[in-house]
Amino acid sequence: MLQELPTLTPGQYNLVYNMFSFTVATMTAAFVFFVMARGNLAPKYRISMMVSALVVFIAGYHYFRIFNSWEGAYALNEAAGMYQPTGELFNDAYRYVDWLLTVPLLTVELVLVMGLPKEERGPLAAKLGFLAAAMIVLGYPGEVSGDASLFGTRGLWGFLSTIPFVWILYILFTQLGDTIQRQSNRVSTLLGNARLLLLATWGFYPIAYMIPMAFPESYPSAAPGTVVALQVGYTIADVLAKAGYGVLIYNIAKAKSEEEGFNVDEMAQPAAATA
Repeated sequence: MLQELPTLTPGQYNLVYNMFSFTVATMTAAFVFFVMARGNLAPKYRISMMVSALVVFIAGYHYFRIFNSWEGAYALNEAAGMYQPTGELFNDAYRYVDWLLTVPLLTVELVLVMGLPKEERGPLAAKLGFLAAAMIVLGYPGEVSGDASLFGTRGLWGFLSTIPFVWILYILFTQLGDTIQRQSNRVSTLLGNARLLLLATWGFYPIAYMIPMAFPESYPSAAPGTVVALQVGYTIADVLAKAGYGVLIYNIAKAKSEEEGFNVDEMAQPAAATA
């Protein structure tokens, strides 16, 4: 987050620029879809779509701010044919604000769409949401620290943030595993895919977090390729973890609505009412 920006080629700068633009457009389109598609679901699953819409709305706003910050942080040196830092801060910390708000909501989405009894749903959603927020909060001090050593500030806070991350995985793959197995084959497959998508996309973040630990002597400077790879990787992970994950949640809610006798071809209503 505090890395010194390197000089970039036009190709490198534009790749990141276009990825930010793509992400803003994707989050906006996903927001419209989730809001409009909620009417195709049984009433009790519509809240999961509203949470999905909230997630991509928050992400879209923050990516718009990141996009503007990136644009302001660089200027084209026409004589050299390179994009050079302007001295303005590239505020990548918007990501942590975004994650603090959206990551807990991603876990809530999964709980809401599983159709658990009310007495189980509330406490489980609260526990997962708290752990997700703790994971982000504990990782932030290490991210903004100038000490990138494994056994220094970054390593300490990275280790602490891993504790709630592992706890979340334990709940997803043990406690919720039994609940998933009790679903129909179609729904259990979709729920399993959603769970794996969370694992795959969230797994990118600790990898990125540890990269400075591999080159502590050069931190906070960063090679152009590293900066570009991290920014592109973050955007791809965020698109999959928010918009892509939301589409999976929609398909789970749609499948469960159909199994419960709702006609989801138009505005959801009991199938018997359409006869």
